[in-house]
Amino acid sequence: MAGASYISTGSIAINPQHPPLLKELAGLSMALKGMHWQNPQHFDLMQLPSGWEWTAANQYVKALGVSRTLFWARLPLLVLCSLTGLLVFRWGRELAGTAAGLCAAFLWAADPTMVSHSYFVTTDAGATVLSLLFLLCLKRYLQKPGSGRAAVAGLTLGLALCAKFSAVFLLPIGAILVAAWLWLPLSQMENKNRAPLPEKPLLSASALVKDLAILTLAAIVVIQICYFSVTGPLQYVHGLSLVNADHRPDFQAYLDGHLQHRFITYFAMAWLLKEPLATVFLALGGMVLALRSRTIPRLSKLFVVAPPAAFFLACTFWAENIGIRYLMPAMPFGFIAGGIALAVLLGGSTLARVLAGGACAWVVVAAAGIYPDHLGYFNEAACLPDHAKRIGLDGGSRCGSDWLADSNVDWGQCLPQLKAWLDKSLPGTTVHMRYFGTYPPQDYGIKFETMKFSFPAGPPPGVYVISANNVATWGRYDVFSWMRSEPDAVVAHTYSVFRYDRQR
Repeated sequence: MAGASYISTGSIAINPQHPPLLKELAGLSMALKGMHWQNPQHFDLMQLPSGWEWTAANQYVKALGVSRTLFWARLPLLVLCSLTGLLVFRWGRELAGTAAGLCAAFLWAADPTMVSHSYFVTTDAGATVLSLLFLLCLKRYLQKPGSGRAAVAGLTLGLALCAKFSAVFLLPIGAILVAAWLWLPLSQMENKNRAPLPEKPLLSASALVKDLAILTLAAIVVIQICYFSVTGPLQYVHGLSLVNADHRPDFQAYLDGHLQHRFITYFAMAWLLKEPLATVFLALGGMVLALRSRTIPRLSKLFVVAPPAAFFLACTFWAENIGIRYLMPAMPFGFIAGGIALAVLLGGSTLARVLAGGACAWVVVAAAGIYPDHLGYFNEAACLPDHAKRIGLDGGSRCGSDWLADSNVDWGQCLPQLKAWLDKSLPGTTVHMRYFGTYPPQDYGIKFETMKFSFPAGPPPGVYVISANNVATWGRYDVFSWMRSEPDAVVAHTYSVFRYDRQR
């Protein structure tokens, strides 16, 4: 709804705590198919009740048709996010050859987190591809400085900033990379016994200042365009001040059965548990190979290591502990490093090629096993050592709610699958439901009653459908210990179904 209102009114009024670019793309796609915002009149947003946006958006989607609206809103985001694969390939090819680029693109294409977020009308995947694009353009500029390349880098920086406010971390990251480039010796020869690598181009201080000014101006122009106003940068700063303004101050994150405001290990654990294990090993191994390489220039090494490290630290100390999605801008560098490691294995001994084949098979099985419920993927380590029997072709996804909650396991995204399962297995049944999401289940035709908060004597007879997020966060309490038992069914890796109309 926000994007549709931007296109219809030319005003960034709704949901200013997120930059407008990706929502504008969704709104433009819908407008081209005749789906316009139906309420363009001006109103005082301050007089509207809290949370009105969700109610209005749900009504808007329902009026236009859920499937039709979601398809056209998601299409431009899906196309944009597909560019990530091309960028990962290009980067990997530059570092270690075509094989490494293809392997990196393979790891990206089969990654459950990347697949699951590539078609959501949210900011995470779009910010990931645009951040990667800016860093690649900045690298191109430093390899061969020029005003044109500086302008292109500025344009991509503006696009990234207008995709998600966390992209502001690109500013210190870019400054560090430029400073490191200035500090690098003129000759980047790695070994006196090898031919020298290309020298760093000479650039005067005045030329560098001019190019950085061009870069900055280009980014500002993009922000003005995205905000439909010359005062766009001021609106951007205002929106930045609203980040997390709608988050509850008493919110507690969930990790491994515990609740607290922040876990220092949260994003490290999320990455280690939600990436296929083969990808984890390849990424770590590839980073070591890249750093030890005598053929990869120091500047290229810096661009592979510094951005993901900075994004990881930023997430660890500032991001809300609600999902691996916040870490996504760092993850393509893992695929690039993993592509290097996989290419080395493929070009090695027979044993190395066998290991490479096993790693590829592991990644493919993980992608196929969780299909089409990629959001809820967890690797096999999630079920070890206590629930090894739950490991399947989908890895350890059945144990995901033991470790993480919120958008790691459940975003209310599988209501159509739940409706189909209920129609087939329990036709006409009204279920007791605890749903984690914003779109009303009844609009999909699901008959339900909202489950009461507690049952002093245990659940009364009936069918209970519990979202994975609630299994994670509520199941830790004694009164809801029954949520930790084996459910009668798990629908779409998201909804646990418990039947208490018979003896369990």
